[in-house]
Amino acid sequence: MDDSYIYFIVALLPLAAVMLTVQVNPYNALVIRGILGAIAALVYAVLGAADVALTEALVGTMLATTLYAVAVRSSLVMRIGVLKDELSETNDLHPFAQLIAEVRTIASKYHLRLELLPYHDPQSLEQALMEKEVHATCMERAQPDIQDSAELKSEPQPYHTAIRIRRLYNILQTELTSSATRLTYISVPDSGEKH
Repeated sequence: MDDSYIYFIVALLPLAAVMLTVQVNPYNALVIRGILGAIAALVYAVLGAADVALTEALVGTMLATTLYAVAVRSSLVMRIGVLKDELSETNDLHPFAQLIAEVRTIASKYHLRLELLPYHDPQSLEQALMEKEVHATCMERAQPDIQDSAELKSEPQPYHTAIRIRRLYNILQTELTSSATRLTYISVPDSGEKH
């Protein structure tokens, strides 16, 4: 009996493992992780280890991939707190809608889901940022003083975006082309630290 097909199946293991390690998109990595587990289960079954193959199929492939999917889905989210009044703007030409659309495009480029969380007033919005309920806040700037009006005429920035995660701040600072917002990095102390 010719067993050369076993060598082909076994050769798929390192190939799938290398493909897994070079994936940038976490969802593609999940699919390849499932394929890797299925190939391993097939190798065990072909070599006569049915109990190990069954364990690999159930635990190593199905359960692990499901748990990874839940972890990836829950961790790759960017939450931005906004004032409830801003969410009522449905006009695509409104500067806030354009700003959020651009942030959504940038977030999807990094495989992040963007969630907008509404708050009733600026105080609760700032408190949500400090209590780490949101990763960033975006709200309309307060009306300028008389001396600030010349500065605002030269650079129209009707919104202020405060970000508490350095990596998100760096990404948005580099890739956000909209002049509708001023980005600020806010260092939020851990709850165990004294203020």
